[in-house]
Amino acid sequence: MDAERRRALEAVLMVTTEPVAPQLLAQLLEISVAAVEAALADLAGSCDGRGFVLERVAGGYRFASHPDCAPYVERFVLGAEPVRLSGAALETLGIIAYRQPVSRAQIAAVRGVNVDGVVRTLQRRGLIAEVARDPGPGNAVLLGTTGLFLESLGLDSLADLPPLGEFVPEAEVAETFDASLRSGQRPRRGPSAKDATPLPEQEALELGDPERRGPQQSSPERPA
Repeated sequence: MDAERRRALEAVLMVTTEPVAPQLLAQLLEISVAAVEAALADLAGSCDGRGFVLERVAGGYRFASHPDCAPYVERFVLGAEPVRLSGAALETLGIIAYRQPVSRAQIAAVRGVNVDGVVRTLQRRGLIAEVARDPGPGNAVLLGTTGLFLESLGLDSLADLPPLGEFVPEAEVAETFDASLRSGQRPRRGPSAKDATPLPEQEALELGDPERRGPQQSSPERPA
C-alpha cells in the first residue's frame, strides 16, 4: 500500500465512531481486501508502546485506548455518570445473546416474568433488534443482538461469547444447591404430640406437666 492510501486508512479509522469492515475500507481505498488486512496488521503493530491500539470488534476495526491506560481514562470520564443496565435487563440480554433468534414468549418462559418493558429498554439502547419472524402461528417477532452489543463487549462475533459450560456448576454442587432450595421452601414442623419424647419427671414437674404432677395439696388456711 502506498503512503497516500495508508494515510487515508489512518484518517478513516481516526474519525469513525463505529468499527469499519475491511470490505468497506477496500472499496474506499480501491484496493483488495487482502491488501487492507495486511495494512491493518502493519498498522496494529505500529501501535506498540502507544496509548491506543487498533482492535477488531463486531467484524470491523477501530482505534481504542490501550487497556493499560484504563485507570487514567476512567478518571477522565468519571464526571459523566455511566448508564448501567439493571439485573433484569442483563439477564434478558444474556438469554437473547445465547438463544437468538428468540421471541418475547420464549424469553418470558425462561425468566418466568413479563419481559416487555425490559425488551423495550434494550431496543432503545440499540443492544437488540427485531431480526426475523417466527414461521409458526402468530408470526412472533424474533429478537437478536446488534453490532452495538458486540462493540460494547469488545467482541468480533457471537462465536467469541464465553461458552455456557464455564458457568455451569458441577453435578454435585447443583444437586446440593437444589436440595437446599427444596428444603428451604418447606417449613420445618415441630414433632407431633404422638412422637414427642417424654420429659424426665423432674423437668415435667418444673414445667407443670399435669400428667406428671401428684395430687395437688391444699394450702393451709390462715388463722383468723
